[in-house]
Amino acid sequence: MIEVRLAETPADLKAALRLRWTVFVEEQGVRPSDELDGRDEKDAVHAIASLDGVLCGAGRFIFLEPGVAKIQRMAVIDDVRGRGVGRALLAFLEAEARQRGATKLTLDAQVRARGFYEKAGYRSHGPEFDDAGIPHIAMKKAA
Repeated sequence: MIEVRLAETPADLKAALRLRWTVFVEEQGVRPSDELDGRDEKDAVHAIASLDGVLCGAGRFIFLEPGVAKIQRMAVIDDVRGRGVGRALLAFLEAEARQRGATKLTLDAQVRARGFYEKAGYRSHGPEFDDAGIPHIAMKKAA
């Protein structure tokens, strides 16, 4: 069973950051300085996902401007990918952003995850670009 909820306590945020570290820094080789930023403890809205009671996913969104939410740092542990955790996490973040006033959703997807986001209704715009040594593409959809 997949459960997704807001990361509301300091322990929840610590768990989300640790999971992201595992996926981005340890697995994908992202530099620590590229993974962490000042928004995590400032204005980002975080969610965590568990499968059968085990934490396995995290993500966040920020508002770029009123009505425009940017989903970021979507991370799912490698051994549970393909089991619906990412889809549930994304849907939760989108719904939470809508509740907080988002009318437009945007994200920068790793190119290898482009199909995942397209299935969720996102469309790419602009050329591919490098972010932390990984090819990305900007994507958006109406909230």
